[in-house]
Amino acid sequence: MEGIVYLRLKKKLYVTEHTTVLLKDIAVLSGTAPDTQKLGETHIYQVTPEDQNVSVIDIFTVIDKLTVLYPKLEFQHVGSAQTILMIEKKRKNVPILLVTLIWLLLFIGSAMAIMNFHYDVSMQEVQQRLHYLLTGENKEYPLWLQIPYSFGLGIGMILFFNHLFKKRFNEEPSPLEVEIYKYQQDLDSYVTYHENELNKEHGSHHSQ
Repeated sequence: MEGIVYLRLKKKLYVTEHTTVLLKDIAVLSGTAPDTQKLGETHIYQVTPEDQNVSVIDIFTVIDKLTVLYPKLEFQHVGSAQTILMIEKKRKNVPILLVTLIWLLLFIGSAMAIMNFHYDVSMQEVQQRLHYLLTGENKEYPLWLQIPYSFGLGIGMILFFNHLFKKRFNEEPSPLEVEIYKYQQDLDSYVTYHENELNKEHGSHHSQ
């Protein structure tokens, strides 16, 4: 079997403990080799408990292994140089009491934040003043303004985050999703650098 094989590593792969990672799991193959399907079945990595939650497979490790197994083929890579393995552990059942306590903590914290904001900007006085300007009467609790405002506050937050439970209103990402995406990119870069075995070896050589 002769020819050129192009490899494009996937940026991330979710696996479970003790998973056998094949080439087709982490890479997209193309080229002039006659049987890329056989190449895709090549064993690349075995997930072990020592890997904990994250492991990184580097393109050089992949090409080194493929070159030994298929010496007549030429391998070239395009795109990302690493694949991050996200190792999913068996989840334990979370107690309902703990979930309830966390929910109450978040609910009370959010309510306090909203109330403190409205107190800082004197929202009640603003609504009282607006009621006076519109009606010419002084009223301590202008409910016809306060009730729609309260509903509008909740609806505005739902539209801002673009989600109602699992329902999505449109394809545009919410600001929270954009920030999570940026955080995930930074996290992937950090994990790639610190978990990559080649980087660890490089650092050990410098320290000697």
